[in-house]
Amino acid sequence: MSALSHKIDFAIIFNVKHANPNGDPLNGNRPRTDYDGYGEITDVCLKRKIRDRLQGEGRSIFVQSDEKKTDGMTSLKHRAEAEPPIGLGKDAFKAKKQSKDITARLACDKWLDVRAFGQVFAFGKETDAAGVSIAIRGPVTIQSAFSIEPVSITSTQITKSVNSEGDGSKKGADTMGMKHRVDQAVYVAYGAMTPQLAEKTGFSDDDAESIKSVLPRLFEGDASSARPEGSMAVNNLIWWQHNSKSGQYSSAKVHQSLRVNPDGSFELDELDGLQAEIIDGF
Repeated sequence: MSALSHKIDFAIIFNVKHANPNGDPLNGNRPRTDYDGYGEITDVCLKRKIRDRLQGEGRSIFVQSDEKKTDGMTSLKHRAEAEPPIGLGKDAFKAKKQSKDITARLACDKWLDVRAFGQVFAFGKETDAAGVSIAIRGPVTIQSAFSIEPVSITSTQITKSVNSEGDGSKKGADTMGMKHRVDQAVYVAYGAMTPQLAEKTGFSDDDAESIKSVLPRLFEGDASSARPEGSMAVNNLIWWQHNSKSGQYSSAKVHQSLRVNPDGSFELDELDGLQAEIIDGF
């Protein structure tokens, strides 16, 4: 399968209503914001959702979330070692440079998220590959999402009606808590796919289409008490496919051609020779 043949830029415009899109564990799990009060959703959070949607379509994913594991592996280390060609047998690292290249290629062939986003495989002292670290740089990058306007956050104190410890005669320390939500906001995230890096991982046009197909329904199957079903939804996916590997324009210029309004509507500046495909969210 040939590697990605065209540079691609994309943007995801999505709506959040009465949900906590990405809680900050260092701030009482309040929705993330920057110093100016704009809502933020990290790139790591967005990649997690992309991985989950791809895994739901039967694609082989290396970094699986605990609640969506399909292979019974308890850690990334066990998942890597369970794959015979990638496992750390006695002869795996007789020639470190050659073996690193082979391991990287096999990992990219096996797992879509590795050849898309990259991965670091670091081997500990207990293996024959002690001191070896294999860094794979992926061709797909995605930025953190930010809200168009500063967000309003509502915090609600909650209680549990049943104690999880003791005889039930006293209220436990864990019976009181807080829930936080963004009342309503529009967010936008930008990303790109680079053919030069795709050549190294084997990321193909078909792989790009797989990611493109899941982005409009990025939040399907992601419901929780913090993000009730329907509280987060993609409004539009904007997809720019350049006519060459190097691209007609820089990603910065392409992304700046999009202006998103607080109500979720948007305007696009025309770029000569580069047509934007607008895809509605599901």
